[in-house]
Amino acid sequence: MNRRPTFLAAITLTAAAALTLSACGSDDSSENKDNDKIAGADTGGDKSASPSASASASAERPDIKLPSDVTYDFEWKKSGDPDKDAVLNDAEQRIKAVDMAIAEQDALHEAYRFYSEGTAAAGSQSYIQEFIDHKARTTGVTRYYNESLTIKDDGTAALVYCEDQSKAFNKFLETGKTDVTPVTEDSYVVYAGTLRKNKNGVWVTETLNSQRGSAKCQP
Repeated sequence: MNRRPTFLAAITLTAAAALTLSACGSDDSSENKDNDKIAGADTGGDKSASPSASASASAERPDIKLPSDVTYDFEWKKSGDPDKDAVLNDAEQRIKAVDMAIAEQDALHEAYRFYSEGTAAAGSQSYIQEFIDHKARTTGVTRYYNESLTIKDDGTAALVYCEDQSKAFNKFLETGKTDVTPVTEDSYVVYAGTLRKNKNGVWVTETLNSQRGSAKCQP
């Protein structure tokens, strides 16, 4: 299936994320469309020990290197607000870092742990491990759009955005085969995340929830 293996477990949008989406004007219904787990998503449940963000001890950001067939179209608009633009930049780097970990088949890759903590990091670790177990990675172009960002009084940032996976697929490493599947409404995913700036000035993602087929993201 597009940008996600069929072997991944289902995920639902938590109540907290639903409130975030409502506050941002989402028009998705109360019925969850939760066919698959999404890259880096928080399952909303208890996890085993989360990967620590030890890489955040240094403000020097990791170098993200991806296969040439893994590309992105970020349509996120820069606001001119330094804090908001920094949030968007670090959220973008986290997305790429997860794909880098998948490509390098490393479920504890320091790059995504630099940009995530807590349940967001644990969810990413589980997702990456699924790819490793099935000797697969991502390929194609993924589009990100329709973002909504608020920096709250408590210093956290609430980021909601859409992902278009219609041109992104799974590639199996042993055969080189790409699993090209038809585009459906579930090819479009809405994410709701919470980020906080750490002591090194990096906006790390602490929670991340997703929902497939949301009306908010349909073309």
